[in-house]
Amino acid sequence: MTNSIPEIEDCDLLFVIGSNTTEAHPVIAMAMKKALHKGAKLIVADPRAIWLTHHADLHIQHRPGSDVWLVNAMMHVVLNEGLHDQAYIDAHCENFEALAATVADYAPEMAEAVTGVPAAQIRQAARMYATTKKAGIFYTLGITEHTHGTDNVYCLADLVAITGHLGVRSAGLNPLRGQNNVQGAGDLGAHPDNLPGVQKVADPVARERYEKLWGVPLPTKQGLTLTQMMTAVEHGAVHGLFVMGEDIVVSEPNAAQLEAALNRIEFLVVQEIFPSETMRFAHVVFPAGCFAEKDGTFTNTDRRVQRVRGAVQAPGQARPDWQILVDLMRACGYPTPAYQNPGEIWAEMSAVSPRFVGISHERLDRDGGIQWPCPTPDHPGTPTLHVDRPMRGKVLLRGVAYRPPVEPTDDAYPLVLSTGRVLYHYNAANQTTREKGAALKVPNNFLEMHRYDAKRLGVKDGERVRVISRRGAIEVAAMVSPRMKPGLVWMPLHNFGDTENRVNLLTIDQGDPVTGTPEYKVCAVRVERVG
Repeated sequence: MTNSIPEIEDCDLLFVIGSNTTEAHPVIAMAMKKALHKGAKLIVADPRAIWLTHHADLHIQHRPGSDVWLVNAMMHVVLNEGLHDQAYIDAHCENFEALAATVADYAPEMAEAVTGVPAAQIRQAARMYATTKKAGIFYTLGITEHTHGTDNVYCLADLVAITGHLGVRSAGLNPLRGQNNVQGAGDLGAHPDNLPGVQKVADPVARERYEKLWGVPLPTKQGLTLTQMMTAVEHGAVHGLFVMGEDIVVSEPNAAQLEAALNRIEFLVVQEIFPSETMRFAHVVFPAGCFAEKDGTFTNTDRRVQRVRGAVQAPGQARPDWQILVDLMRACGYPTPAYQNPGEIWAEMSAVSPRFVGISHERLDRDGGIQWPCPTPDHPGTPTLHVDRPMRGKVLLRGVAYRPPVEPTDDAYPLVLSTGRVLYHYNAANQTTREKGAALKVPNNFLEMHRYDAKRLGVKDGERVRVISRRGAIEVAAMVSPRMKPGLVWMPLHNFGDTENRVNLLTIDQGDPVTGTPEYKVCAVRVERVG
């Protein structure tokens, strides 16, 4: 996130794309609502009508998977009408000519055929965004959960740069993280290509830092994404998995194939706070403490490192994650230091991580949350990135070409299925479905569909339907809704306790080639009445 949550309410224009913010990120949505009350303009690009679209100046209802066409067409307008910031491009960007050549082929009139969005709307969006200085882009899984998710992000980054919106307060490019500490997990190395401190495994200088610190040689190649791991399990190349704080049987795509792989795996360890569907396959279970039972840090979506302090003792044999992992390393033969608390582990990491050198538990206890990069102990932190110049020196403009979703519709599977969240449940819902209030609000899975499709299929609101993809079939209640486009259906990603009818029995396990993120947002299905 290039900017900060407090900056949102001072935006003059919000461009929200691929984010049902009020349901998936309600706290950030409150800041957006404050901006709207102050008079900010709002553009929402989403195939569904959501709460934000009812308050938007412009709702772009594009087809799922057509984001590259949409954003490239907006840049086509920006460049053709001279709305770009040439001074910023000259000073701070490279590869501009290649970008201009790419987007020249994406005229709004041509984009209309692919995206389903009128060319006039595309032109209006481009003009509104390019001519507003304090214009922020906000996106989340609707952009990244595609086989071309990285291309989607590159396009948005190109748009931000050529309009000079980078390094500007209440502007920038702002991914909204899907869980409370997913940014922190990535910062500390929970990526197959990263060492702690957002340092690349392939970087020999970074590897040398940690090899000296830990006294062991490190891999020179990046590891596998989860979808790659499961493929490796199927082919016998991976024999064991350690699953920590994730119910992959619920959250991962093509769940039937994943379960088959877990049935074949030789050794599975699950570290969890509650029983989960994945735990059914485990050989060993480590009971872990929840957030209220341990000390450490959370890093939120705007890079703000914050202290977490245990309020209660973990029950039974449950322990903080770091203690379990330290004991496991010792059992594997690594002579881990006698850490007394998570602050010592953070200090070890930050000493060799330039972005975090100035952050310590002691300082967080004294000063509160600090946003990285924070290179020295007296540095105040960095609310807005790239203020004086881009951090890498110059912005590398990408100019990416459109790639369609991997699974097109056809006569056998004529509808596009997308998945997402509802306000009352969180992620796999292993926690929220245990709470009576949330479970009463949304107790069961459902399929949201346009009344045109419902009428064509003879389906009434509330009636049970069978949803079938090339990977499986489930039965749920139909919700006939005016929020959908004809040809598009939508389901929550959560597990409602009915494991035979969870949505990820349908979804495709093809992933983005860079990140491995599966294509949850585009899956070809058909719908039939039950009985």
